[in-house]
Amino acid sequence: MEKSLLMGLLTGHPSPFCRRSRRTTVVVVDNRQEVREFLTTRRARITPDQAGLPTTGSRRVPGLRRSEVATIAGLSVEYYARLERGQIAGASTGVLEALARALQLDETERAHLFDLARAADGIPTSGRPRRRTTGKAASRLSLQWALDAIKDGVAFVRDSHQNVLATNALARAFYSPVIGDSGRTPNLARFQFLDPASRDFYPDWDLFAQMCVGIMRAEAGRDPHDRGLQDLVGELSTQSEIFRDLWADHNVRTHGSGTKRFNHPVIGELTLAYEELAVTAEPGLVLLVYTAEPSSPSAERLQLLASWAASVETPTKIS
Repeated sequence: MEKSLLMGLLTGHPSPFCRRSRRTTVVVVDNRQEVREFLTTRRARITPDQAGLPTTGSRRVPGLRRSEVATIAGLSVEYYARLERGQIAGASTGVLEALARALQLDETERAHLFDLARAADGIPTSGRPRRRTTGKAASRLSLQWALDAIKDGVAFVRDSHQNVLATNALARAFYSPVIGDSGRTPNLARFQFLDPASRDFYPDWDLFAQMCVGIMRAEAGRDPHDRGLQDLVGELSTQSEIFRDLWADHNVRTHGSGTKRFNHPVIGELTLAYEELAVTAEPGLVLLVYTAEPSSPSAERLQLLASWAASVETPTKIS
């Protein structure tokens, strides 16, 4: 494959930085380019009306002009142009807050902007030491006991690379389409974009795809030197056009809480509420719990799944 074509495939823009490893394509995060594309995509989505500005004459570009953002943020046009070229190192908290207000960033986007600025200043992972690659952390007995104590909900531990590291019994049954029988550590992003079964499992597939990429984008902003995440992004970029397009949008999000719909091959459709909890003893790991509204059809189906899982469960360990 032509080098220039490969670069375009990986990042969705004409000048990415990437290299080939023996196993997969590795995306090397260029902080300046990340800042430039994040700011330009945020600026492009805001109309003059949304910013409270009069619309005069024809506009050659979507969204606001650089000069308009600079005025709203109280910055000189020259300084804002420098920031949008990716030269964000040294920007003060006041400048970043002004940018966040001018570009109407939500809380997740604001945090992402600050993470990009910290990375430019050489401060890793939001001011803390870089997170360890902690593949064995979820094998701690106490953490597995905590998962096993959750009987009526789907509970599992996920890392920043979307790997499912540990589950309770109900989660093993629930995520059977994801876990499969290959012995490979289940990965929610690979399942989402590379496994056709995901379109049956996720009725709202497009929404799930946007959420997955947004979470990965936020993680990349927090730690641009995360080689494992770079490898995963490179792999998905070369194999999924939809992933490439979503990655190029530079949208970010957090998981937090909410509801999702699923279509399980054994029990059918479910609507589940989810809560994401940080595993503070292992930075980068999160515990997710999916539950159904009491006495709802989804709760009855989860109970049916638990009964089915108990009848077929054999001692297994994800590694």
